[in-house]
Amino acid sequence: MEKFVAIYVRRSVSDKDKGNNSLSIDSQKADCKKALKKGEKFRLYCDDGKSGKDIEHRPEFQRMMADAKDGLISRIIVKKYDRFSRNLREYLNVTNTLESYGVSVTSLTEPFNTETKEGRLMRNNLLSFAEFERETIAGRVADAYGTRAAETGFYQGGKVYYGYVPERRTVNGKTGSVLVPSDKADVVRTAYSLYKNPDISLGNVLSYFIQNSIDVNINRQKNMDRSHLSQILKSPLYVRADKEVYQYFVSKGYRIIDDVEAFDGVHGCFRHKQSDGTNYIKIGYHEGLVDAETWLMVQDKKSRNSKFRNNGNARNSWLTGLVKCAHCHYALALIYSWNASRTKQWRYYDCSGAYKANGCVQKRLRARPDDVETVVFLEMKKHLEELTIAKTVKHEPDTETESIKAEIIRIDGEIRNLMDKALLADGEFFRLINSRVNELHARKSELELELQSKARKHKEIDTAPLADPMSRWDALSIEEKHTLAVTMINAVYVSNKGEVSVIFSF
Repeated sequence: MEKFVAIYVRRSVSDKDKGNNSLSIDSQKADCKKALKKGEKFRLYCDDGKSGKDIEHRPEFQRMMADAKDGLISRIIVKKYDRFSRNLREYLNVTNTLESYGVSVTSLTEPFNTETKEGRLMRNNLLSFAEFERETIAGRVADAYGTRAAETGFYQGGKVYYGYVPERRTVNGKTGSVLVPSDKADVVRTAYSLYKNPDISLGNVLSYFIQNSIDVNINRQKNMDRSHLSQILKSPLYVRADKEVYQYFVSKGYRIIDDVEAFDGVHGCFRHKQSDGTNYIKIGYHEGLVDAETWLMVQDKKSRNSKFRNNGNARNSWLTGLVKCAHCHYALALIYSWNASRTKQWRYYDCSGAYKANGCVQKRLRARPDDVETVVFLEMKKHLEELTIAKTVKHEPDTETESIKAEIIRIDGEIRNLMDKALLADGEFFRLINSRVNELHARKSELELELQSKARKHKEIDTAPLADPMSRWDALSIEEKHTLAVTMINAVYVSNKGEVSVIFSF
């Protein structure tokens, strides 16, 4: 079969927007045809509106490569090498492949001989500049996106948020997309309302939707699954963010764009990622779907669950995943050993911290797991009784709460004294005062968050669901005991001497 010359032309969307006539499809075709020798047969391959960043998403380019492999093409003509590819590594890979097929590539605007090392150097330099230009443009686009996201509460496009649809609106004299509730908004509200219950799992929520014939499709091809539901339940987009939510974000170390006054209990939040990989929070122009108290309850629950997500099948001990070394705070592993005749078995704790660099010096603890389990059960029973009694009497602030309040008052007093001194200070002394005031404000925020968390947990505690299984403890399976323990306990610290300290989650 007689070979032909391939003419490849491409124009990206950005070229269209720039109105660059020299890179129009018609202009490229006309110029490339002029380079044909008299009587040469050719075939045109045209990718209009396709980016030069890769070749995978250009169907005509792929067809041309297939024809070259089949031995149909003698050479390829392009107007510029960057029409062929803007990615240097990809370009070199493709041209090497074409050379193995016996196909050369000719550029009309870079007329140098690529058969010589000097010509290849010039070609590679030009492509390096083209790749640099593409990466620079991409960086500028990303920077512009980040700037807009931090400056406004508009929806920036891209990701589609379940329960909302974008709508063009004018806010504060600027026009952009604002998220408004869709017909899926009630699905989100229901999911939060159900999941905040301590006994409800993600699977229970999805089963509820199925049993009640509630449409929860994410798109036309896929229904909501556990992963999608979990992401929805973690997203700050849906919360009607108030001051407590602000404090929650502070405690998590997020950079927060807006002042606390912007957290008005009405609007939701966007969580955007910065170029360094960290996240920041920006109040949106959209209204949240879920009240702050419910959203925070769900975050508390998900935070506790994430600590023990691998312990759902605890079979050897109901304290699996909860027990930690009191010396180094690394997890304790439950180890089994037998006597020589394998007629008797022992259980003991092995400290994982002993295997870390500069870790715990004590590898095997003398504390017996059976004794630890007995102590923890008695502490759980005692704690539950105290909570039950507390509900029958007038609630009085505990010693820890009063101590926190007293510390806040002391900090306020120190801040006032420092501010008075700042009026008379200058230079280095003023900077020292300002630094100390910032430290005090940060500490005060932490204490206020702790107070709010204690108050919220006190309102949430319902001892009834815990009392029944605790009364039937001996009849429970190890998995049931483990579920109850995870609900009540954050951690159990065990020392080598057998001392046990139980840290309850409420």
